[in-house]
Amino acid sequence: MLESGSFSSFAAWRQDRRERGAVRPVAFVPTMGALHQGHASLIRRAKLTEGPDLEVVVSVYVNPTQFNDSHDFDAYPSSHERDLEVALEAGADAVVFPRADELYPEGVPQRADRVNFGELTSLWEGAHRPGHFDGVVAVVRSLFHQVQPKWALFGEKDWQQLAVIQRLAELEFPKLNVVPVATMREENGLAMSSRNARLSHKDRSQAGKLHSTMLSVVRSTEVLNAVAAAKLKLEKCGFELEYLALVDGISMQPSLRPKASNRLIVAANFGGVRLIDNVSLGDS
Repeated sequence: MLESGSFSSFAAWRQDRRERGAVRPVAFVPTMGALHQGHASLIRRAKLTEGPDLEVVVSVYVNPTQFNDSHDFDAYPSSHERDLEVALEAGADAVVFPRADELYPEGVPQRADRVNFGELTSLWEGAHRPGHFDGVVAVVRSLFHQVQPKWALFGEKDWQQLAVIQRLAELEFPKLNVVPVATMREENGLAMSSRNARLSHKDRSQAGKLHSTMLSVVRSTEVLNAVAAAKLKLEKCGFELEYLALVDGISMQPSLRPKASNRLIVAANFGGVRLIDNVSLGDS
């Protein structure tokens, strides 16, 4: 234990629980650090999961196996003290900074074992970031084994990742409740992300057009036509689109018949930063 509420390993956290005789169920918020108010919203939501008789645990670990670009991994921000402050202020009972050998006992692999959840892992992020979901599943599986939570909370900003983790839980952790939490946004609508800190002040202001354009699509009476028009609009605004698509909110397959359960998903590079977002067809 580093200081009150902070642990340098899961082993230290579990030892502390044994010494305290802790039997409270755990609501778990896994993160890769650089915590912001979006993460804080997950922690606050965790506190409300089942009254006061639970323990909210946050982990901070930048997982190398989910980065298909080593430069992106190297550039990922790190702020240990700030992360601890944000987590504890939001209501975390424990913040764990696990060791790599706890999550990867045989050593961090150069590439995680391949995961095949069909189109759920092969489309969109799966196609544009080869190996990404392999790494996500590897580390989340290990985290779940380490923590044995009753609930695990994930933000809806990474919608496809959320769907992948829900499938993992269904297959391997049937007693675990995966709790989605709505995306927190900046004043201009930009989805909160640790990557936003890499945008210039001007680009960060302009990046809000991504969300406003997506809202114009889902409010349209001709959604599919609006998607095509939105692509042109975003490209004119300087966004380099990887995809902008209407999909089924569960299977992530492309949808040609708009319905309330659809999501509009996007990945785009802007100002040298890769941004992802999504909105429901029911958003307004």
